[in-house]
Amino acid sequence: MIAMDLAQRRPSDILVTYRIETAGSAEALAVKIGSDQSTGTFVDLPGETPQLKARAAARVVAFEKLDSVEVPSLPAAGEVFNRAETTIAYPLEAVGTDLAAVTTVALGGVWSIKEFTGLRVIGLQLPPEFEGVYPGPQFGIEGSRRLTGVYNRPIIGTIIKPALGLTPDETAQVVAELVASGVDFIKDDEKLMSPPYSSLEARVKAIMPIIRDQEQRTGKKVMYAFGISDVDPDEMVRKHDLVVREGGNAAVININSIGMGAFLFLRRRSSLVLHAHRNGWDLLTRHPGLGFDFSVYQQLWRLLGVDQFQINGIAAKYWEPDASFVQSFHDLQKPIFSDADRPLPVVCSGQWGGQAPETYRRTEQTLDHLYLCGGGVVSHPGGPSAGVRAVRAAWDAAVAGIDLHEYAKSHPELAQSLAKFGSKTVSEGR
Repeated sequence: MIAMDLAQRRPSDILVTYRIETAGSAEALAVKIGSDQSTGTFVDLPGETPQLKARAAARVVAFEKLDSVEVPSLPAAGEVFNRAETTIAYPLEAVGTDLAAVTTVALGGVWSIKEFTGLRVIGLQLPPEFEGVYPGPQFGIEGSRRLTGVYNRPIIGTIIKPALGLTPDETAQVVAELVASGVDFIKDDEKLMSPPYSSLEARVKAIMPIIRDQEQRTGKKVMYAFGISDVDPDEMVRKHDLVVREGGNAAVININSIGMGAFLFLRRRSSLVLHAHRNGWDLLTRHPGLGFDFSVYQQLWRLLGVDQFQINGIAAKYWEPDASFVQSFHDLQKPIFSDADRPLPVVCSGQWGGQAPETYRRTEQTLDHLYLCGGGVVSHPGGPSAGVRAVRAAWDAAVAGIDLHEYAKSHPELAQSLAKFGSKTVSEGR
């Protein structure tokens, strides 16, 4: 901490922490955030009285210098760029509990300040006044377990692949094999919504009889999440109602594509488990000096009502490092206000049984998640049913502390999986 006049936090403040980078003074820039994003502008204002500022102005309540860097996050002239972490307190009286106001005032407009060469939002603490304002998860962890009937192990899921191109009848054939395998959860790929060759209506009518028949014969109802995302909230609710009428209990929602307002509109009318796909999230976070930490982003969607949240996984097929996935998993485990606002983490992105031991270890041996495999199930040499059994076996071994190769000696589907997908994840323990 350096010498700087720091304001006191108030219990009702909205606290936002930024990592800032600038060719100039980081201290001055921290103060500028508080001014520009609340009562001030580029010139002195006659109406900006001490009384008004005491009531409505944002204030710097923490500041810590970081090591400077020689290469800026955004192109800029200079040789040394100063970095710091600073927390700004936004008065609840000035912002209110509207998340649109929070994103406008505290999270969005800050990037327009020209002196920044880098800016990342790394922390958000909402005051108690936000509790109960938004619906939060309707099902979350407990509801997902109750509807799938799965306890004491991860919920095992898969994704319809190929992602695009299958007709409704072809999709139904894949579903029939998967439900017979004992899988717990199946979802449409996020890219599949309602294209002309496979409308949502046609898919629902082809798939739900298979789900219902399996339930009648075995008592197990596989959770199928249909892609109902739509830019028109009314149309999205119509699709929701179609799934509900046919006995469905889950939907895939592309949250960044539809936006917070449309998601809230759906959540307040929904009786489905809302499975959030965050496609487009990488644009907001991939550069380490820009954007948002997941710890900030996920709070907004949890308040709005996400039940299941996709967050990649160990040795994912995408860019995200394992440590980032682990942090995201733990972020979702932390209550914002209560345990009821915790969604079910969805471990995904190039997963197969090989990542089970490391996932179990790195997530502190919790089983409260949906382990979602696409190609890791449907491309198994023995077919999708064998793929499901292989993943189940891998998790049984992981929980029991048995080496996967040893366990595979008595579980042929796992042995086939290890042979096809390789043992890199298993041996390296990434």
